[in-house]
Amino acid sequence: MSTDVVLLRKGVYRDSVTLMRISKTLSDLDGVEVAVVAMATPLNLDLARDLGFELPAAEPADLLVAVRGERAEAAHAELDALLSAHAPLAAAADSEQPPLTTRSAARRTEAGVVLVSVPGEHAFAEAVDAVEAGLSVMVFSDGVPVEQEIALKDLAAEKGVLVMGPDCGTAVIAGVGLGFANVLRPGPVGIVAASGTGAQQLSCLLDLAGVGVSHVLGVGGRDLSPEVGGRSANRAIAMLDEDPATELIVLVSKQPAVRPAVPAKRFVEASADLTATAEHVLKELGRPVPEWPAWPAWAGRTVTGALRGIYSGGTLCAEARGVAGTGTFVDYGDDAYTRGRPHPMIDPTLRLEALAAVAEGDVVLMDVVLGHGADPDPAASYAHAIARCPATVVVALIGSEGDPQDLHRQAAAFREAGAAVFTSNAQAARHARSLL
Repeated sequence: MSTDVVLLRKGVYRDSVTLMRISKTLSDLDGVEVAVVAMATPLNLDLARDLGFELPAAEPADLLVAVRGERAEAAHAELDALLSAHAPLAAAADSEQPPLTTRSAARRTEAGVVLVSVPGEHAFAEAVDAVEAGLSVMVFSDGVPVEQEIALKDLAAEKGVLVMGPDCGTAVIAGVGLGFANVLRPGPVGIVAASGTGAQQLSCLLDLAGVGVSHVLGVGGRDLSPEVGGRSANRAIAMLDEDPATELIVLVSKQPAVRPAVPAKRFVEASADLTATAEHVLKELGRPVPEWPAWPAWAGRTVTGALRGIYSGGTLCAEARGVAGTGTFVDYGDDAYTRGRPHPMIDPTLRLEALAAVAEGDVVLMDVVLGHGADPDPAASYAHAIARCPATVVVALIGSEGDPQDLHRQAAAFREAGAAVFTSNAQAARHARSLL
């Protein structure tokens, strides 16, 4: 018999990405219908109520645990193990008290970057502490008002540091990935990105061509809007212009409303076709353009219907829509779908439901993004659904050969499930269009 178990835990904090992963792990347990493990912010409380849970009074600093299913009680034992596995490292008995705030941590560290991943209403205060301490900051959090973003970036300009974000999902600094990040070889290309998945596609294609990156600096999706005016993009370009390891700078964005200053170094502004951009960069560097790895040779089912785009990345979705020129596309990574739930690069649930709902004879085009932070084995999550899908499935597999999921193993598994697989999203879209 299905039961609801709801409890609040005081004094327990984990970042939002960790809690998303814990929620997904519990939801995947046999006998569990739904699990919500999140800080008890008003947004998360509303989400739990929308799912039918009756909640006690709570404070934003409380950890909310709401589980429904036949084995809801047993799931709590698993929850304790998961929380322990993701607990902050405790200080040794004879060491000093660990820092309790961003400001106090900044005073003790030799690091140059702070990663902020807290509910959006709290992100500004934490980011200001980091900037005032003279540290650059990556704000993974979304939901930060644009007025706070502008104020934060103006303060960063005074302090001579960089603000990446808010809503910055991807950065790679001297080979160290933050957020959703691929494993990339070092090289001469610096990327400034107002698009996380766009930066991932471009950097992964370059990596597959044997060309690495110096840094990938995300700036947040609003940075090139008229309101924000490219404050972080200009700063990031200037930093790469001064970086001796960077020979060529690429700007990746969705649809910039403002243009940042052009650097002294070679500069490329990405087009709507990121594969064409990668090929342009290779030619600028005097490198050959390879055949992009693909596994398309599959007869497929008879196509009599329409093209359906089921995406997790906004820029990839927009690129595919433009290249295909037809079809219905949904970006499940949009804020409308991620309010209070894991991003589809972590949790496949919404896209699995979309796959199950397509009509016989349709063509489905979907992206699968590899790298740190993403689903550790996306083929295992999707292969069964793809094999059962009545439509022809085309997968844009975005990743590098160094990613922990193993690019070639993932491609083989998707191919075995019946999908055509491309490492170029644009080529995947052209193939899907050709099937029509």
